[in-house]
Order: sequence, then C-alpha cells, then structure tokens
Amino acid sequence: MSSRPIAVGEPTPPNAAAALERELAQLFVDALNLETSAEAIDPAAPLFGDGLGLDSIDILEVALEISQRYGFQLRSDDENNQRIFQNLRSLAAHVAQHRTK
Repeated sequence: MSSRPIAVGEPTPPNAAAALERELAQLFVDALNLETSAEAIDPAAPLFGDGLGLDSIDILEVALEISQRYGFQLRSDDENNQRIFQNLRSLAAHVAQHRTK
C-alpha cells in the first residue's frame, strides 16, 4: 500500500475523506467555539437549521479559516454554496477537490 500524498484534484480515498471530515469538524469547533466535540458532529447532518444550527456569519468565519488553512477561496457569490455547505461531508469533498495546501 502506497503512502504517497494525494495530488490536488485527485479523488480522495475513503479513509482520507473521513480524516478530512474529522479535521474540518475540529476546525468548526475551534473557529466557532462550539460547545460540542468534533467527534460528536455527524458529517451527514445539515450545517444550518436542525443540524449544527449555524448561520451565515458562522459560515463566513469557517470559510475564512478554510481559505487560510487549505489555500483556496470560498466565495459568497458562488452559486454552489448551498450544495457545498449542505453538511460537513459535502464541504470536505469540496475542500479535497480544491485545496492547494
């Protein structure tokens, strides 16, 4: 089994996808001072409403953290934002596809 790094734009293996989901969950907890643990965040739960209950300001803070950590911009005018920020899993897939670092 190879342990080479995943190239930018290359499909993310399932174990790497799960690791990125956990990393992003921790980013949410840290950036937003959530009173829950990263492990308690369900990757398939909605980020808005009944899921994590985030609002647009929370997402803006997370987007800034993601841009600094992963080297690409999440734009507020992106027509795909509703899909991208549907849940942690969809956000992780987007980050895996667009990250530069």
